[in-house]
Amino acid sequence: MSDSVGSHNIESVLHEERRFPPPSDFAAQAHISSEEQYQQMWQQAKDDPAGFWGEIARSQLEWMEPFETTCEGEMPDTKWFVGGKINATVNCIDRHLKTWRKNKAAIIWEGEPGDERVLTYQDLHREVCKFANVLKKLGVETGDRVTIYMPMVPELAIAMLACARIGATHSIVFGGFSADAVADRNNDAQSKLVITADGGWRRGKEVPLKAAVDASLEKSKSIEKVVVVRRTGGDVTMVPDRDYWWHDLMEDVSAECDPVALDAEHPLYILYTSGSTGKPKGVLHTTGGYMLGAMMTSKWVFDLKDEDTYWCTADIGWVTGHSYIIYGPLANGATTVMYEGAPNWPDEGRFWQIVEKYKVNIFYTAPTAIRAFIKWGDDWPNQYDLSSLRLLGSVGEPINPEAWMWYHRTIGKERCPIVDTWWQTETGAIMISPLPGVTEAKPGSCTRPLPGVVPDIVSEEGESLGDNQGGLLVMKQPWPSMLRTLYGDHQRFLDTYFSKIDGCYFAGDGARRDEDGYYWVMGRVDDVLNVSGHRLSTMEVESALVSHEAVAEAAVVGFPHDLKGEGICCFVIPKGTDVSEETKKELIAHVRQQIGAIATPDQIRFTNSLPKTRSGKIMRRLLRDIAAGRESTQDTTTLEDFSVLAKLREEAE
Repeated sequence: MSDSVGSHNIESVLHEERRFPPPSDFAAQAHISSEEQYQQMWQQAKDDPAGFWGEIARSQLEWMEPFETTCEGEMPDTKWFVGGKINATVNCIDRHLKTWRKNKAAIIWEGEPGDERVLTYQDLHREVCKFANVLKKLGVETGDRVTIYMPMVPELAIAMLACARIGATHSIVFGGFSADAVADRNNDAQSKLVITADGGWRRGKEVPLKAAVDASLEKSKSIEKVVVVRRTGGDVTMVPDRDYWWHDLMEDVSAECDPVALDAEHPLYILYTSGSTGKPKGVLHTTGGYMLGAMMTSKWVFDLKDEDTYWCTADIGWVTGHSYIIYGPLANGATTVMYEGAPNWPDEGRFWQIVEKYKVNIFYTAPTAIRAFIKWGDDWPNQYDLSSLRLLGSVGEPINPEAWMWYHRTIGKERCPIVDTWWQTETGAIMISPLPGVTEAKPGSCTRPLPGVVPDIVSEEGESLGDNQGGLLVMKQPWPSMLRTLYGDHQRFLDTYFSKIDGCYFAGDGARRDEDGYYWVMGRVDDVLNVSGHRLSTMEVESALVSHEAVAEAAVVGFPHDLKGEGICCFVIPKGTDVSEETKKELIAHVRQQIGAIATPDQIRFTNSLPKTRSGKIMRRLLRDIAAGRESTQDTTTLEDFSVLAKLREEAE
């Protein structure tokens, strides 16, 4: 390979030798239970995607009219299940009513104050039909957009499914966003109606959602009506002929509402994801292909069984909640847990108390939460009976090997497979992940692509790279659950995802593939360091830091350096308070020993917290501004706590 190509690659410096095969008793009963079965499925999906997906779609989904063509067109403009008519709620609810599952728990909900509700599939059907009729009464029609801005309460699930039942496209905005963020999303989608609540509970405090909606409506004129769930009982302003209480509207509507037969390509939802600059991007997912992706990946990756109690800890305001709290689990007839509040309210044992209480079997959370659990100490999970757990999952960003090992030992008691899943808002469903009955896990690797996923690691020029060469992670073949456009801006969709590497979807992530065909995601390519001509992954430096016993969490960014081009600045949250200049020297030596002299940190900055999105991802681009000593001009609408930024700036001065 020429130097010009090699110079664009990302050098991988993380080496992991530990291996964890699936427990034999788990493998024996798994949906995908052998290497041969996986290889055969993956090869068929690659060689004959229309045959593979067509057969699965016909057998696994309920169609109101059969599709004529499985896949039409090439990336980026593909359509799936052309001519088919379908409704997501028929697949998530109605079909289960014809079976013993009608009286099975569909949703187990726990509020932060400790209140609880259980909705069977029959209960859920009744509530969804009633609210669908409410929407129709308020003038919502097939094709309209509806904004949902709510806490994690059952009405959130009911609202999104009611939209799907009548063919209104839902746009869920996380219930911690500001009024301006809600207004931006209302305006971009031209939403007709907002569904909200008086407030929600977060760490014992009320989050005033209705007040934020009121402020947002001063800037978003397309909204005609607002429906408000009574949750906290807080004081709210109700504007006559615009604002309505949910409970009043639900009193006198029919519990029968026929599902609308929708084209497979009908927009199911828009979900906004932050852009690095400027306005957020409205990722649009369609009904047929998305439902198939969410359903099958839930079944394959989580090995969902009828007797399982499954808990994904995400908020439904994020794609993880769409795919793996609601659409995927319910399509499989599973029991899915929803929890309203914070993981450390009233104390740091709350998640483990919920696992014990509901005898959770499958637990799916984010590396940022796992690192918080580590910081809080083993005493919290050790107080609870976690023996019901049979499978653990990780989502949201690469999990560093030491956090993986803690999760394996402390939560899984060394008997639960861990599925480290790689996917994105844009992909709709999990793309690369261990299959828990087949894959030998390597801590820190999301392992191998699922059937129907054909990835590659390429250079900036689009050339395929060899084993253990870091490059750009791309998809070479379309898949059913992929996004179809950015709402109202198809050109931005083409420019963002398909302009970098010809004929491929570019995920924005750097990765390498090892000699076993396992993928190691190295983080966003804009998080790559360029030190003395070497391109290094920030994630690998962070992993080295977190493997030191004094470190709970770390974020690494580059800053302008006269000699090296870029220096390495490490923001470190220590496990204890006893840190000194000596600790800094120790950490620098530790990184050198783990990775090599090329990755020697130039600065170690101790801090109590890091700027994160509300889904828990570290906003490294803001840290880059702080490390460089410059003001930030970037999109901060997804930042959870602005005081963290102010404190870091103070510490830097």
